[in-house]
Amino acid sequence: MGDLNISKLKTKRDRSNYIHHLLNDIKALDLMLEKEMMEEEPIRIGAEQEFFLVHDNFLPANQSAAVLKNINDKHFVTEISKYALEINLDPLILKDNCFSVLHSQLNGLLNKAKVAAAKKNIKLILTGILPSLSVNDVDESSMTDAARYEVLNEVLRRSRKQSFDIHIKGVDELNILHDSVMLEGCNTSFQMHLQVSPKHFVDMYNWAQAISGPVLGICANSPIIFGKELWNETRIALFAQSMDTRAHTYLLNEKPSRVSFGNDWQTGNTTDIFKDNISRFRSFLTSHFIMDSVDMLNRNEIPKLKALQLHNGTVYPWNRVCYGVLDNKPSLRIENRYIPSGPTTTDEIANMVFWVGVMMGKPKAYNNIHEKWDFKDVKTNFINAARYGMATQFYWDGKYISSHRLILEKLLPMAYKGLSNMGVSSSDAAFYLEVIKNRVQKQTGSEWIIRNYRALLESHKRYEAMQILTSKLYEQQEKGHPVANWNMLYRADEVPITHRRVVKHIMSSDIFSVNKKDSIELVLQIMKWKNIHHMPVINSDRNLVGLLTWTDVKLYLDTPKQQFNAVDKIMKREIITIGEYMSVEAAKQIMTKHKIGCLPVVKYEKLVGLITKNDFY
Repeated sequence: MGDLNISKLKTKRDRSNYIHHLLNDIKALDLMLEKEMMEEEPIRIGAEQEFFLVHDNFLPANQSAAVLKNINDKHFVTEISKYALEINLDPLILKDNCFSVLHSQLNGLLNKAKVAAAKKNIKLILTGILPSLSVNDVDESSMTDAARYEVLNEVLRRSRKQSFDIHIKGVDELNILHDSVMLEGCNTSFQMHLQVSPKHFVDMYNWAQAISGPVLGICANSPIIFGKELWNETRIALFAQSMDTRAHTYLLNEKPSRVSFGNDWQTGNTTDIFKDNISRFRSFLTSHFIMDSVDMLNRNEIPKLKALQLHNGTVYPWNRVCYGVLDNKPSLRIENRYIPSGPTTTDEIANMVFWVGVMMGKPKAYNNIHEKWDFKDVKTNFINAARYGMATQFYWDGKYISSHRLILEKLLPMAYKGLSNMGVSSSDAAFYLEVIKNRVQKQTGSEWIIRNYRALLESHKRYEAMQILTSKLYEQQEKGHPVANWNMLYRADEVPITHRRVVKHIMSSDIFSVNKKDSIELVLQIMKWKNIHHMPVINSDRNLVGLLTWTDVKLYLDTPKQQFNAVDKIMKREIITIGEYMSVEAAKQIMTKHKIGCLPVVKYEKLVGLITKNDFY
């Protein structure tokens, strides 16, 4: 879709013209399959690398346009957010040392980007979700200035007719009502492509679905967003909800989400997969189509099927079927979309080697797997892997097996065999699959992030812990060692972030508050139980309406009858507040000037934090 000049479908004529070209593309694809025009071999691999841009303080840097200009390389393209970019790697034939060659190209392009970004004092981070992201980073001001993103945002909002209600529950819980598609910009991935013979495509696609759970579990590294510890691979839930075109009132219908693992095995031929998507998901974008695909075939020309590719770019299965043309030869491939970016390029290439090896090493016993396994077991495996990572028990071949045993005893041997069958060098196979084995036996990216984030929270406030975690992620990434070998952090060594400290760095967000109708007696007890001296008063919308201090309520300790009064009779209504991104120095000056020991932090009149004098030390 990035290659097309897209626009909204506005008129009936626009829609009918687009649908005509879309259906013609399907006819053309059918004809190419029927005439065996699709490339059978050589088998090729490819990849797309997405990455984050951060300032020296490890907060997102909305500088993608400037960095892209400095890079000046056709391999690089924009992403939906201004703090991310993407690299499109060159396709390679699956043989010999192709993976180490791909690794070398990836490192070379990333180094080129690092040099260009350094001119703007910007760093690159490889990770599925940037730990230091905050809700403020996902508004429309952070959206890349390109028509296709604006159009996508507009049509998705119009389709839903309501805001995006994001709810993800893990160890913590995330509830956000958001008004744009920008939450999708929180995700970066390492998208892997594998060319597949059209004769075996559907069976191989079903196999790709079957192995998705265990492959995802060992690759997970996105457990945190906005300071909340959620799923081991939170991207799976976040992307699905941020790109959901369905209004909540229709979620009980059978209409599926555009981001999905699917609801059943694929049968028929490859075209049937595209036909199913067209039947289920209506087009809302168009482009300029001049050539008729069927006519092109009749003139012995190979069509690019632009209308079909445009539609395919608005449907997001975790394993996606893709059509492409290289050297005037059409081909089909499977795009693996569920693997996160990072945490190192070595880890990413190892993930790819593992996936490709298992794909190509499929034993004959797993042929026609759609006739042997229940699809819902496979889908359950995928969702559980996203939630629990390597703690998942998979249902495999009719029985439960741990992630560790499944990978070590079944999938790694399968991957070695598959790579050998394709003529991949034994040194490449051994090196990268050893990275996967070490990760099974030691730790995944998600496990490293979770353990260190929890440790940081023991001595730092959440926002600061998020930044420190990102800085340490960057340090480890730059060393280049696979995540399995990363050391744990030590709290005593983790100094606070010194770049322009703001209120959010020091405020407490776990706040005890009361309603204005609550009794003074309740306030007295909560203050004594929790040893606190300030109590915000909020209404049902969480708007701050008052403030109580221990000085205000301790007078009622000796007057039990008056403790039955509501707090609105004694609360302070004229309240001095501050925003979460004001400087710490400004907060200190306000408290000194007004001789107050507590400063509520508000956002859109809602209470989000509290500062007391103790927070400055």
